Amino acid sequence: MNTRRNFLEKSVLATAAATILPAMSWAKGFRKPENNDLKLSLAQWSLHRALEKGEVQAVDFARIAKEDYNVSAVEYVNQFYMDKALNDQFWSQLKGRADDVGVKSLLIMVDNEGDLGNPVATDRKTAVTNHFKWVDAAKVLGCHSIRVNAFGKGTKPQLQAALVDGLGSLAGYGEKQDINVLVENHGLHTSDGAFMANILQQVDSPFLGTLPDFGNWCLSKQWGSIQNDDCEKVYDPYQGVADFLPYAKGVSAKSYAFDEKGNETIIDYRKMLQLVKDSGFDGYIGIEFEGETMAEPEGIRATKKLIEKVWSELD
Repeated sequence: MNTRRNFLEKSVLATAAATILPAMSWAKGFRKPENNDLKLSLAQWSLHRALEKGEVQAVDFARIAKEDYNVSAVEYVNQFYMDKALNDQFWSQLKGRADDVGVKSLLIMVDNEGDLGNPVATDRKTAVTNHFKWVDAAKVLGCHSIRVNAFGKGTKPQLQAALVDGLGSLAGYGEKQDINVLVENHGLHTSDGAFMANILQQVDSPFLGTLPDFGNWCLSKQWGSIQNDDCEKVYDPYQGVADFLPYAKGVSAKSYAFDEKGNETIIDYRKMLQLVKDSGFDGYIGIEFEGETMAEPEGIRATKKLIEKVWSELD
């Protein structure tokens, strides 16, 4: 199975669903929309198999999103640009490529740069500093945010203290560059929606928000996938999304597989998207296909079609 965790390891080597959410957020730029128009983006991870095999090139991502899927906004993954992290000229050129095809660059998903909740202060500071280059790259690229993980070790009180410090420090740097820092649920304590929401409240920064993912709510393993029904302890996905939405600057519509009617087989998209719509979220909903039994282009198109269909039918 080729998961995000497997890919990172290789890189190192080479319910509350009906709750009405408060229409407010700590994430910079959040507002109650007037019309709830659907805005879609494409997460680069949706093409990770093709990128790893060299079937497509990372520099062509914006063009592929527009020409192959008719999506005009993209979310990059740092793992495909590790050797370009400090190259401002590259990011300027990548921005030019996106601009040329009318595609908006939204954020960079950052993995493998250290634990922002590391209990050792010096190691935690190193992890925070490691993320600075991606904030800088996002600024050049024209993004509004970077997406980070909030991993760490220790008891809940120890994790809370470390994450308040680490995320707060990184958000402070993001503020200097006018770039948001968004936390995604990625397993273990990061998929405990109430716990993470409390940390955001404590930091209380307009530059610290969330990127709720529909599918990453496993509390018993890192990365949090609920695919294959092999998670021992799951945080209710609809409650988790509800917990994260008040702080959301993006939404990740994870998908794995579809039935004959085009519905996602694990996630109730109608319930999820109703939560998003009721919250007053006014950002982009990112298509992130992560299925293992369907070709990536087919999965991306199926996800897009489902989101568009359900959104048009919601109250």
